[in-house]
Amino acid sequence: MPIPPSDFTEAELLDLGEILQQRYCAVVEPQLADSELLLDPAQSELTVCPTVYWSARGAQFVVFKVADSRYRCQFFYTDADHYGTGRDEYDDLASCVLTLLRVQSDHERDSATVSSGVSGADPVDKDYQGPAIL
Repeated sequence: MPIPPSDFTEAELLDLGEILQQRYCAVVEPQLADSELLLDPAQSELTVCPTVYWSARGAQFVVFKVADSRYRCQFFYTDADHYGTGRDEYDDLASCVLTLLRVQSDHERDSATVSSGVSGADPVDKDYQGPAIL
């Protein structure tokens, strides 16, 4: 059985708390948990990894500590609606969390645009016909 990574340090949790405070302009209380992850696709054994979880703006966020100074992350809305950042792992917790928050913010903005029916293909001024042909 693989050796589980060490727990999040107090310094890591303080850094995370500061980032969340700046993002939401409010205190967000992250919860500590453990998650079972398949760290090596060539192996079939799961590894118990320390996890930080928080919820904000209708989304749930998780950051997994997979080794010392190695992190994975994702956010989700439902069991079937999970999103990552496009990067498998980070070697810096701040970069991991900041990227996760940016991707979720972009997703939230894009979802609001789609649900409003406005897209980049819809001109704001319906009377505009484009540049005059010379």
